[in-house]
Amino acid sequence: MKKRVGVFVCECGTNIAATVDTEKVAEYAKTLPGVVYATNYKYMCSDPGQELIRNAIQEQQLEQVVVASCSPRMHENTFRKATAAGGLNAYMMEMVNIREQNSWVTHDRGQATQKAQALVGMAVSKALRNKPLQVSTVPITKKAMIIGGGIAGMQAALDIAEGGHQVIVVEREASIGGKMTQLDKTFPTMDCAA
Repeated sequence: MKKRVGVFVCECGTNIAATVDTEKVAEYAKTLPGVVYATNYKYMCSDPGQELIRNAIQEQQLEQVVVASCSPRMHENTFRKATAAGGLNAYMMEMVNIREQNSWVTHDRGQATQKAQALVGMAVSKALRNKPLQVSTVPITKKAMIIGGGIAGMQAALDIAEGGHQVIVVEREASIGGKMTQLDKTFPTMDCAA
């Protein structure tokens, strides 16, 4: 069964469009296997841009989404939400960074456009292999195990215990203290090490 991919290329005002020919990137994306829809838009993260994604998912019956824009650190969650609002699993969206990793560091328009096309091609290839994921939570027991009852292990155990968590110290020797117990006196107070 052939997957239906939609590609959305952001101009990011002039942040991307000044260096990358986003229209050319969108036209290139249409030639990629699986891509049934591709477009560019001034600000893909804006409400109208997100609506464009949601509507295209439904109208074009998209199964995967690729967004070529800024850093995923900035807007990955935005585009995952837009993808989910369009009716797809949020993890059927791939994001490619053509701003920080391309337009901001590549000054030649032709090279920047070619690089953006290559990045979009790789993202489409990955999107075709994506499988839906589900968010799950796993209960945790707020308990720590410290391996080694030397000075560092004992201090870590005390710090965690002071934070209100149960601590288990595991030591292979018969007594705790580690190398410290082998010393006679400690500097600068010259106290007994034991």
